[in-house]
Amino acid sequence: MMDGRCEARGLAGPTAPVIYVIDSPEHPMDVAVAAEGLRSRVVSVPVADWGGALTPWPAPALRPGEKDFGGRADETLAALAQELDRASGPRAICGYSLGGLFALYAFVREPRLAACACLSGSVWYEGWVDWLRANAPDCAGRYAFFSVGKKEKRAGLPFRHVEEDLAACADVLRAHGCQVEAALGPGNHMQHVTERLATGLAALDTFLADAGRGGAVRP
Repeated sequence: MMDGRCEARGLAGPTAPVIYVIDSPEHPMDVAVAAEGLRSRVVSVPVADWGGALTPWPAPALRPGEKDFGGRADETLAALAQELDRASGPRAICGYSLGGLFALYAFVREPRLAACACLSGSVWYEGWVDWLRANAPDCAGRYAFFSVGKKEKRAGLPFRHVEEDLAACADVLRAHGCQVEAALGPGNHMQHVTERLATGLAALDTFLADAGRGGAVRP
């Protein structure tokens, strides 16, 4: 669950668009560096117990002896909704790994989120792509950014199909009117995290700035 600590970063003022970054209190990302120079407010949202709080439904652990995935994303989304209530401008969500999976889930479930960035997202999660195909809403006027490292698929099952699963997610959203960009970067899942975060935040920042000016969404 969210631990309630949200810290605004970046250069923008209180009326600017907001990007919520799903973060880990135990292993926080370098959000301050990644958000440097952005026009949007970037708000770090620490969430404990990623495997429990960020997954959309329960699933078995990947390895014997590990804790099963808890499937409590709806509880986390309900807590995030309280943060969304406090912002009046365009809002977006960004996450990495299981945080990226949750960001995409929240984007699908929460129409107030104009955009999302799913960075090295765990779109390999059991049943995810089929669920997205069945539940994707009308996404006209909305935006999604995906990225993955080119070596991530070498980690074995279930990660082996992460690139094609990501491409499938992008195709589903495009079919529902979403503007989608996808990037294949260097390294494996544990490398270039800050660089991927910065790229994703910059993409969201550009979209939100255009939306705030009433600009048209690019096809």
